[in-house]
Amino acid sequence: YYNKNESSRRKSKSNDGPVTDPKVLIEGVLFRAKYLGSTQLVCEGQPTKATRMMQAEEAVSRIKALAPTGESQPSTEVDLFISTEKIMVLNTDLKEIMMDHGLRTISYIADIGELVVIMARRRLLPQDGEEPQLIGSTPKMICHVFESEEAQFIAQSIGQAFQVAYMEFLKANGIEDNSFVKEMDYQEVLNSQEIFGDELAMFAKKELQKEVVVPKAKGEILGVVIVESGWGSMLPTIVLANLCPTGPAARCGHLNIGDQVIAINGVSLVGLPLSTCQQYIKNTKNKTAVKLTAVSCPPVVEVKIKRPDTKYQLGFSVQNGVICSLLRGGIAERGGVRVGHRIIEINGQSVVAVPHERIVNLLATSVGEIAMKTMPTSMYRLLTGQETPVYI
Repeated sequence: YYNKNESSRRKSKSNDGPVTDPKVLIEGVLFRAKYLGSTQLVCEGQPTKATRMMQAEEAVSRIKALAPTGESQPSTEVDLFISTEKIMVLNTDLKEIMMDHGLRTISYIADIGELVVIMARRRLLPQDGEEPQLIGSTPKMICHVFESEEAQFIAQSIGQAFQVAYMEFLKANGIEDNSFVKEMDYQEVLNSQEIFGDELAMFAKKELQKEVVVPKAKGEILGVVIVESGWGSMLPTIVLANLCPTGPAARCGHLNIGDQVIAINGVSLVGLPLSTCQQYIKNTKNKTAVKLTAVSCPPVVEVKIKRPDTKYQLGFSVQNGVICSLLRGGIAERGGVRVGHRIIEINGQSVVAVPHERIVNLLATSVGEIAMKTMPTSMYRLLTGQETPVYI
């Protein structure tokens, strides 16, 4: 049982970002979320981060599979309490503690869109008359799945709780750890990095959206090539990467390469897989008009990252000019970097024909405000003639 009035006196979280204040995390912070369910996974050896992420995705799939066909996902309103000692799940209606995990038992936290997966080591306590669990028996992992608009902030706050707990442990034992101070410095750098090209603000403005009705003959394809906006986009959409010169989309005169399409015939495409969006477009073949809701965007995406010193990691990796991985919540993501984009320019210098080693060196040594221009790799290859467009 928990006292709701007492819990509300603890620091309640607004949606301004992750909690980083050590004092707040020591006392504890509350996030409102929806509890979707829990599942158990076998955990052997020392899993890599990639393996943990796959396990988290498997947990989400299992929970979603339990939803009755045609019905929305069952959920329970909860308060997620995070501190340097524990993570508790509190039922707001029944005023009871549903789960209570010591922070040290938490193995991994993943945020997948608006979902948070918390993975905790499961301690199997022997029942009366049973032998204690043998050392070497297969360890189990309990995975709890939650839904919240603040999923990323929740995950980051739990990570910060681990760091603060570590700092408190060292302080109690009279040890100073400078590496922790450096990590806290990075948080200050992160806080100073403004969100560049804020998609949420841009796409929320109705005046920036355009409704384009494309007239076409029955049986005629729309005549477009679409690509994903790139992982890391705050509002994942599809981008017009090419237009067939004689197709309906080009003939209407109101669509351009780079436009981000957010709906087709009133159906939102935001967050949908590329294959699903392609199918929606193909399904319009027998229609005589198609209505697209789009936002005019240039084909080239501008990125700005603030990095005061080379000791702070940029938070992304590059292979032959293509961004192939991105640190979630890092300065690069906030600055507009997107996975799957080809870097065109760094600080005014073209890197289109520059060797991989030179690009890496440019990024590794750049400080201050780093300006880049990028575009989805598929679009780049189409525009440079390296790929033949397949119109739909």
